[in-house]
Amino acid sequence: MDKSWSLNFLLLILHLCTTQAAFGVGGGVGVGVGNGGVFWVGGEINSPEPPRSSVTKLDEAYTALQVWKSAISNDPLKILDSWVGPNVCSYKGVFCSNLQSEMASSNVLVVAGIDLNHANLQGTLVKELSLLTDMSLLHLNSNRFSGTVPDTFRDLTSLEELDLSNNQLSGTFPSVTLYMPSLIYLDIRFNSFSGSLPQELFNKNLDAIFVNNNQFEGEIPQNLGNSPASVINLANNKLNGNIPASFGFMGSKVKEILFLNNQLTGCIPEGVGLFTEMQVLDVSFNSLMGHVPDTLSCLQNIQVLNLAHNKLSGELSEVLCSLRSLANLTVAYNFFSGFSQQCSKLFFRNIGFDFSLNCIPGRDMQRPQPECSVIPGGSLSCIRIPTPKPLVCASLV
Repeated sequence: MDKSWSLNFLLLILHLCTTQAAFGVGGGVGVGVGNGGVFWVGGEINSPEPPRSSVTKLDEAYTALQVWKSAISNDPLKILDSWVGPNVCSYKGVFCSNLQSEMASSNVLVVAGIDLNHANLQGTLVKELSLLTDMSLLHLNSNRFSGTVPDTFRDLTSLEELDLSNNQLSGTFPSVTLYMPSLIYLDIRFNSFSGSLPQELFNKNLDAIFVNNNQFEGEIPQNLGNSPASVINLANNKLNGNIPASFGFMGSKVKEILFLNNQLTGCIPEGVGLFTEMQVLDVSFNSLMGHVPDTLSCLQNIQVLNLAHNKLSGELSEVLCSLRSLANLTVAYNFFSGFSQQCSKLFFRNIGFDFSLNCIPGRDMQRPQPECSVIPGGSLSCIRIPTPKPLVCASLV
C-alpha cells in the first residue's frame, strides 16, 4: 500500500473527528476497516444517553411500589390514588432526591424516603421494598400493617430511620434490622412482636431504641450497658429477671431509659448514676426490692425519677432529694420507712413528690401497719457502696 495514501487516510479521519467535535454532531462516524468491521469515531457528544443506573433505579422503585400497592387492601384516605404511572417521585408520601452517580458526573434521581405516617393503610410489607436501596427513612407509624418484616429488608443499606410503630406486626423481634448498617433510629413500639430481645440489639450503633408496648419476654440481655443509645424504651412488655448489672455503668449518652410495667425483680443495679447524664429513669410497676442505690444521688441532670409500684424499702436519703434538676420524684406503692428533712422541702421547691402507700410513720396515706410488719426482700443482698454517710457524688469523683 502506498505510504502517502495511508497518511492521507489518517488525516481524513482526524479531520472528520475534529469537525464533529467542533459542531457537536451526534451519531458518530463509521469508517470501514479490514473485512467489514466498523471503527466508530465521535458519538453522542452533546446529548449523552442517561446513565443506565438512573433508569434502573427508577424502574425498580416503580416495580417495588406497585407490588406494595397491590398488597394494600384498604386505603380510606385515598393516599394511593396518586400512585399511578412511572413517575414515582410524584406519588404522595414518596420523596426523591439527587444522588451522585458513580457512572456519570451528573446526579441521578432516586427514592430517598417514604413517609406514610397516620395514613391508616391496611396491608402487608412486601419483600420488593428492599429494591429501594437508596432510601434513608421509612416512616409507617399509625397504620394497620400486619404480618412480619421481610428478611430482604437487610438490603436497605442506606436506611437510617425505621418507624413501624403503632401497627399490627407480629412474629419474633425483626432481626433483619440488626443487619442494616446505617440504621440509627429503630421504632417498633405498639405492635405484637414477641419472644426475647436479641443481645445484638444493644451492641448496634443505634441512637434510639423503642420496643415498648409489645409482648417481648425473657430476661433483658446482660450487655444492655453496651448500648450507645440516648433513648431506650422497654416499657409495657413481659420482661423478667434482674435489670442487668451493666446498666449501672452506662455511659453519658443515655438520657432516657424506661423499664416500667414489666415483671422485673431483684435490685436496682449499684452504680446507677455514676457515669450517666440521665434525665428520665422509670422503673415503676415491677417487683424490684432492696434499697435505693446511693449512686442515684449522682444523677445531677435527672428530671423524672419514678420508682413507684415496686417493693423497695429503706429510707430516701437527703442527697437524693437534693438533686438540682429534679422535677418529679415518685416513690408511691413501696415499703419505704422514712425520708429526710430535705425530701420534705420538695413541696416548697414546686417539685412533684408522691410518697403515698409506703410505711413512713406519722405520714398520711400510708400502708396499714400489718403490711409493713414484713418487708419484702428482707433477705435479698443488694451490694451497696459502704460510706459513713449518704454518698455525695462529688466526693466520689
